[in-house]
Amino acid sequence: MFSKDGKLEKFKDAETIIGASVKVKGNFQGQGNIIVEGTLEGSLKTKANLFVGDKAKVVANIEVHDAIINGMVSGNIKTRGCLSIGSSAKIMGDIQCAEISIDKGASINGQLLMTSDEDKKIVKEEKKETAK
Repeated sequence: MFSKDGKLEKFKDAETIIGASVKVKGNFQGQGNIIVEGTLEGSLKTKANLFVGDKAKVVANIEVHDAIINGMVSGNIKTRGCLSIGSSAKIMGDIQCAEISIDKGASINGQLLMTSDEDKKIVKEEKKETAK
């Protein structure tokens, strides 16, 4: 869904689009891509990807595969893949991801934890060793 330079490639492939004039409260859980251009309060979890527009406001904990953040997010962000933070992004919360890119001008207030498949394997092996 996303190209290497962080641009939205396939807008029509989004399963859920929250338009610029829309304000939604609730907990979202799904399988498809999500685009947020308006306001979302609650939680957001999908096995696919997330795009947050530059005027969007998200007050939620987020769990997705890949994400592009250009707007305001107040909540923790967890991606299994890549997180791309645009220059207009303002994030207030902790970030956990495997890969990250941050454009000059972005604002982040929180902790960053980089994870990878290798890290997960090490943790599983340590748990097995302590269980013996």
